[in-house]
Amino acid sequence: MTEHMRRHEYDHEIPWSLPIVVRRSKTNIARHIDVVEATARAVVAFLDDPRSQPEGPWHEAVEYWRDGAIRKVVRRGDGQKLDDARALGCVEVTFGGTDDFGPAEAFVFPPGPVEPLPKELKKLQVGGTEFPDEGSSSVPAAEAVVTIELSPLVTLTTGKAAAQCGHGAQLAYEQMPAEARDRWRENGFSLRVITPTKAEWAKGNRPVSVVDAGFTEVDGPTETVRAWW
Repeated sequence: MTEHMRRHEYDHEIPWSLPIVVRRSKTNIARHIDVVEATARAVVAFLDDPRSQPEGPWHEAVEYWRDGAIRKVVRRGDGQKLDDARALGCVEVTFGGTDDFGPAEAFVFPPGPVEPLPKELKKLQVGGTEFPDEGSSSVPAAEAVVTIELSPLVTLTTGKAAAQCGHGAQLAYEQMPAEARDRWRENGFSLRVITPTKAEWAKGNRPVSVVDAGFTEVDGPTETVRAWW
């Protein structure tokens, strides 16, 4: 049995989650793909942050969260409510943007119980987190240390896709050899998210596979994401 299987065969009595917030600006909205990629980068940047490492103030919470089922909850916000949440302390990643769309901003907070949540996070909305699905990744394949594949067999909201890609990025970070992780870090955790064709997905064999439990948006255990480096 692998370390990953041992870690996730049980859950805490009170489930814990990793809170993620994405900025949804009414005047300078980001693209779906940029939000998904920014979130995946932010999750890895959070895990790699000194505050999440041994001796860091977030380390104990991170380890407790990782010892149960790995949950990530993506919320959206802007303005004062988002500023209030950011004051709690988080890792922030800004990425992407085009002439017509603003850059994506993702904020990852230390994990904690799903209830009660800090009031600053509880005020931010979860359901229906959608962004314009305009265009594909702007990251060239040659620049991406990690590639994350979204299943072409399911349709996910931006919030759900961001959480799933964040999970794929986390597993890649945890499972890759140390030298690969060092190279990824040196490249600013560069990654790209793509959706292969159904034929490509059918024959794919990647080192990371994310199977969603099926509690939201998908029916039953469903493979949603793969990752490779």
